[in-house]
Amino acid sequence: MIILSILFFITAILYSSVGFGGGSSYLALMLIWDIPYYIFPIIALSCNIIVVSGNSVNYIRSKNIDLKLLIPYLIGSVPFAFFGASISLEKSLFEIILFFILTSAGVFLFIESKSFSKDGIEIKKISNPLSILIGSVIGFFSGIVGIGGGIFLSPILFLMKAGYPKQIAATASLFILINSIFGVIGQFTKNIVLNEFLNYWPLFLTVFIGGQIGNYLNIKFISNKTLALMTSLLVIFVAARMGFRLLS
Repeated sequence: MIILSILFFITAILYSSVGFGGGSSYLALMLIWDIPYYIFPIIALSCNIIVVSGNSVNYIRSKNIDLKLLIPYLIGSVPFAFFGASISLEKSLFEIILFFILTSAGVFLFIESKSFSKDGIEIKKISNPLSILIGSVIGFFSGIVGIGGGIFLSPILFLMKAGYPKQIAATASLFILINSIFGVIGQFTKNIVLNEFLNYWPLFLTVFIGGQIGNYLNIKFISNKTLALMTSLLVIFVAARMGFRLLS
């Protein structure tokens, strides 16, 4: 637990310094450490909430939040994040879904790492029904595996040219926070989660400290683009490792 707590601490510093939550990396680390699968989501979602809260406040203060962009996605994601999180799955099915989610997340993050360098974006209006549908799909699968969903929403917004980089970062941050809150509420409907949740309190403490440090320092030596690329490679590696295990 000590080494894992240190890695969670470092992850929280890096992600909070550039406005992210780090849910996919927490999942990847827990996979490597063989933590029981049914406790994955509640740990990752709780860490997301702890880390991204400070960033969300900063984005609101800086007035980078575009509610017209954010709200349709939340309308779709919030109920489905709760619903997905409340579902209890067998280990084999959970691992298959997690494998596909991590693989997709790695690819999406890799795409996003290429998007940060684009200038002169021509913003396009995305219809509310499409935004709600996208939010619903992201919310459902995010609730099941335990991520905030920003890892999917942010690249999608970049690809659709739905906003400027700062607006997308702020939207994704608040989306992660709210999605994670409702995901945690859904996870708490399962008794098996409640029984073991507090056993992992060192992880929550370390990400809280790391998140505060990263939020304060606002580290400049690692850019959003570099972090997205590093995370995509880590997540793809873990997904590949998991895929080999599923096939063996």
